[in-house]
Amino acid sequence: MKLAVVGGGGREHAIIKKIKESKRVEAIYALPGNGGIAEDAICVNIGAKEVDKIVEFAVKNKIDYVIVAPDDPLVMGLVDMLEEEGIPCFGPDKAAAIIEGSKAFSKDLMKKYNIPTADYAVFTEINEALSYLESCKIPVVVKADGLALGKGVIIAETKEQAIDAVKMMMTEKKFGDSGNKVVIEEFLTGPEVSVLSFTDGNVVIPMVSSMDHKRALDGDKGPNTGGMGTIAPNPFYTKEIAEDCMEKIFIPTIEAMKSEGRTFKGCLYFGLMITDDGVKVIEYNARFGDPETQVVLPLLKGDLLEIMEATTNGTLKDIDFTFEDKYACCVVVASGGYPVEYKKGYGVSLPEKKLGIFVAGTKLIDGKQVTCGGRVLGVTEIGDTLEEAIEKSYETVKKVNFTDLFYRTDIGRRGMK
Repeated sequence: MKLAVVGGGGREHAIIKKIKESKRVEAIYALPGNGGIAEDAICVNIGAKEVDKIVEFAVKNKIDYVIVAPDDPLVMGLVDMLEEEGIPCFGPDKAAAIIEGSKAFSKDLMKKYNIPTADYAVFTEINEALSYLESCKIPVVVKADGLALGKGVIIAETKEQAIDAVKMMMTEKKFGDSGNKVVIEEFLTGPEVSVLSFTDGNVVIPMVSSMDHKRALDGDKGPNTGGMGTIAPNPFYTKEIAEDCMEKIFIPTIEAMKSEGRTFKGCLYFGLMITDDGVKVIEYNARFGDPETQVVLPLLKGDLLEIMEATTNGTLKDIDFTFEDKYACCVVVASGGYPVEYKKGYGVSLPEKKLGIFVAGTKLIDGKQVTCGGRVLGVTEIGDTLEEAIEKSYETVKKVNFTDLFYRTDIGRRGMK
């Protein structure tokens, strides 16, 4: 089979490395890919949002199956466009991708179908939002309704910060049209859990749980990022909690989407928080998380291509796969200044062993990798214990080098406690 993977980050690199294990793969094209992905796939200089060009490329090159990994092209309807040309895809269609494309939609869905989540209010007028904040319990969470590269969520610890967040989104347009509507949400406390799941719209099969680290700096300080590292499985996510989530969150969400005429196929990501009042949904994503994918897929025992095709074909109940009874840790190595301002173009030095190195932000210049993004690498290692996986990851991180690099030194520390 000739495959195309849309996207060019660490998540896509992890998907490509795993899917290469399938014996049916003849060629993998990455659109656009990156400097590291170029070692594992044929990179094509077409951006993930250039949906018309992606369709044209897939038709012209007789691609058998397309994996649409990022959120933007899913929300833009790339899956619909490809399927109109007879090309099957992994990922939800436009109608279903709204579960991530609009936070207001997802919150209203949970409210309608009694799926546990934080209390919230939605605003399209800034004065109404600011008025609401006057009587709001602080801290509070302010979210841009649309896609914002994982950065459109601000935890406001004071009323002034909340007001600034609303103005930044609705008046200053920091996130463009994504901030035309905002969700102001109750602040919840407790351990966070990420659960990626495969679903064909009828069956939902959770993958191994993980714990993301969103803040830029040690001790969960600094601004929100796309993710600075992750571990799997999440020690807080017990068997009992998993069973509770299946009954009250996972199956009800799949059924709710079906009832709304928005049957979801692909990877549905559940961002959860274990509160004193039970597990609640913080967010949905319509695709693999990044960097959660970099710890989940290395633990997968099964043919990823076969599983993905089953989500497309509605045959997921017939597929057997498991996850290794081990631990994985991914440490993200980023450019100094990320997620605000950072410089590009520094040469990257990597260790010889690259099995667990997923490249997110490099490009090739004269055959050498140079930095071109905020998150440059995800370094993943596996161990029999969480402590071993963490130690091995940091040992490998020390063998990576480029100017002005930084990384958190406490990935997995909460899990160890």
